Amino acid sequence: MTAPPPTGAGRLSRRSLLKGALGTAAGVAAAGGLSGCGSAFSAGLVGSELAPGTVTFWNLFGGGDGARLQIMLDAYADQHGGPDSLQAATFTWGNPYYTKVTLATIGDAPPDVAVSHLTREKNLARADLLTEITDDMLAVVGLSPADFNQTAWETQKVDGKSYAIPLDTHPFVLYYNTEVCDKAGLLNSDGSLKEIKGTDGWEQALQAAKEVTGAYGASVATVSELATPWRWFQTLYSQRDGNTPWLAEGGEQLTYNEELTLDTLHWMQKLTSSGLMPTTTDYAGSQTLMFTGQSGFYLQGEWEITTAQSIEGLEFGMTTVPVMYDMPAQQADSHTFVLPKMERSDEQVQLAMGFVKSMLDQGMIWAEGGHIPTYLPTFNSEAYKNLNPQSNYAAAADSAVYDAEAWYSGSGSTFENTVGAQFGLILQGLTTPEDGLAAARDLLTTYANTESPL
Repeated sequence: MTAPPPTGAGRLSRRSLLKGALGTAAGVAAAGGLSGCGSAFSAGLVGSELAPGTVTFWNLFGGGDGARLQIMLDAYADQHGGPDSLQAATFTWGNPYYTKVTLATIGDAPPDVAVSHLTREKNLARADLLTEITDDMLAVVGLSPADFNQTAWETQKVDGKSYAIPLDTHPFVLYYNTEVCDKAGLLNSDGSLKEIKGTDGWEQALQAAKEVTGAYGASVATVSELATPWRWFQTLYSQRDGNTPWLAEGGEQLTYNEELTLDTLHWMQKLTSSGLMPTTTDYAGSQTLMFTGQSGFYLQGEWEITTAQSIEGLEFGMTTVPVMYDMPAQQADSHTFVLPKMERSDEQVQLAMGFVKSMLDQGMIWAEGGHIPTYLPTFNSEAYKNLNPQSNYAAAADSAVYDAEAWYSGSGSTFENTVGAQFGLILQGLTTPEDGLAAARDLLTTYANTESPL
């Protein structure tokens, strides 16, 4: 793995400074503001003793994901001797969580296993905060790289080495109201959505749905939500032949194809300015439009399946985002398991890997929440193939597009918030694609020219 660049003679690196300040577990807890569930403190962060064989585990799952995870954790504990076999802690999603993992690892008090988005795992690995996961370690619990979706497996690597075990792929997908789409003539005889292809095909489908709803054809969040406009754009941009990643050289260069970017943004703005999609709707509002039959389609991550299923009387389907340009693609990320860096005995490796294997083996519980299993025994099972509508967008795992690597990029990152804010303004009609892109570029240039703080 490439080591972080030297900080120069006579200077302390941020990592060294934190190491000195956070040399005790209590210091990590204080500086990191660890305030998850009570088990965080019984996991040794303030020096308490753990029973032999206890696995400590940190995650950032709330809502439906958190409820499903708890079922999986309870099953692990039941199979391994009861509550003393596992101490799990849940923390605030996004940057606060990754700061806690970083500080705990620097302070020599990390958990045995932690969850990380694949797009954030690379930063942790490059900062020398993760243990490499070798083929021999996988083999300890009967795993190998061939057991996983190869798009996710290859993407998680850093300089050819593995530092994460992907649990899922969670892509941007298309939800559709079956009642609206049926009246609009957009469904096949089996109730599935007819193929929508090309920008013209999408506009025609939205126009047909709008004639039924009297309001909109499709909805997507544009206000009070920063990540969604980026995900929507990245999905479309990635479908275009000739596109290039937005970032290169670890985020030091902005490399996007300006012509294709502007053309994509102009079309996205056309969809809202024409009234086929709303100009101003927030995260919850974009859902409500489809749930209540005011739009035929809704664009968001597959994790909102739990919300849709909770709406009494709602009949809906889910599928991959249609190919509107040249190839299948959808913005995505993966939840992964990582092993924060520490000295581990063979027994500790066995415990950590055994915990991960238990979570993978319970993949159907996780898949019910919408996430596509990356563990192939689950993905290829009859149980998953018969899981509807979840299995209807399973192909998205192979054409997933992850955000480009940078210290300021990834899920819930400064990059998504910065670009998403400007693209949201474009969708609202408050700025032109040219001005919005220029503003995003100016803001990103500051981060591109800033040395990684990790």
